[in-house]
Amino acid sequence: MKLPNSLQDRERFNLALSGENTGRPPLWVMRQAGRYLPEYRALKEKYDFLTMVKTPELAVEVTLQPLARFELDAAILFSDILVIPEAMGQGYHFREKGGIAMEFSVESASDLKRLKEVDVQSALSYVEDALKILRRKLGNEKALLGFCGSPWTLACYMIDGGSSDGFPKTVQMAKEEPVLFGHLMEKITTVIIDYIRMQSEAGIDALQIFDSWHSLCPAEKAWDWSLSWINTIVKEAPSELALILYAKSPPDRLKLLASTGVQGLSVDQGHDLLFARNTLPLPLALQGNLAPELMETNADKVQRETQKLLSEMNGDAGHILNLGHGIRPTAKIECMDALVQATRTFSPT
Repeated sequence: MKLPNSLQDRERFNLALSGENTGRPPLWVMRQAGRYLPEYRALKEKYDFLTMVKTPELAVEVTLQPLARFELDAAILFSDILVIPEAMGQGYHFREKGGIAMEFSVESASDLKRLKEVDVQSALSYVEDALKILRRKLGNEKALLGFCGSPWTLACYMIDGGSSDGFPKTVQMAKEEPVLFGHLMEKITTVIIDYIRMQSEAGIDALQIFDSWHSLCPAEKAWDWSLSWINTIVKEAPSELALILYAKSPPDRLKLLASTGVQGLSVDQGHDLLFARNTLPLPLALQGNLAPELMETNADKVQRETQKLLSEMNGDAGHILNLGHGIRPTAKIECMDALVQATRTFSPT
């Protein structure tokens, strides 16, 4: 992976990627914080989700909760991908029966004009403040990861007006109104680039881009609708910052995803990770890909499946052990313990 320029940053990032030079992969867990942790649930009884995201001290507390319990190699910022559209003037809230509702839908040129030009450092200062506190607390012992949503995934929520099955309005706009769709994507991409630069300056070691709804793009439109915009982000992001792309996609798109120029791919549990490595050789890093539901079984099964995956990768220097998607609220503490212990004690042949 492309490493930070300064010696201190290289040492910190290498520590996370090298597995402390034991031959085991570094251990990160996507969306570490969450309702599976009793300490998170206790905090959630006092504060709503958006209050925790926007209060640096609370975001820091939630970010560090998993590291206080488990011997992980990185802290992943507690935040939300939708802070970008909110900063652009399209607020959101959570529906009573679940899912996200945006304050309005971007369906026309007049809706597009409602989106503001964004001074990221001002509008999203709470993210910068949280990252700076985390950098001080973590020192050089753990890596710090930032993240953002991809332009396509953010557009899905912005155009459809929130959570939607298949995001039909977004797909329709991309097909039938390419000029309007392109202008929206340009606006989103510009803000994301500034957001990534801000996170880099605040001290992150790597950043993950979540293209969670990539699979909605048909094969012939995957580049135009989604990946070309990620490629623009990669070109404009700080050269010293490692970027990891998560895109839920069929296996035949692995090379296309890698062609965006990112330094790592996060591979979901639907992929054969060894096939992915044979398709995408080093230096591209691969992150994944234990099934999240494994964390809801039992410690013995978690240990077996973790050791099986690690043995298949056999000490691959570019492998970051992770789940294939975010950890779920029903995950068990004892399963997370087993995952960590299996990784810590693994030794490649």
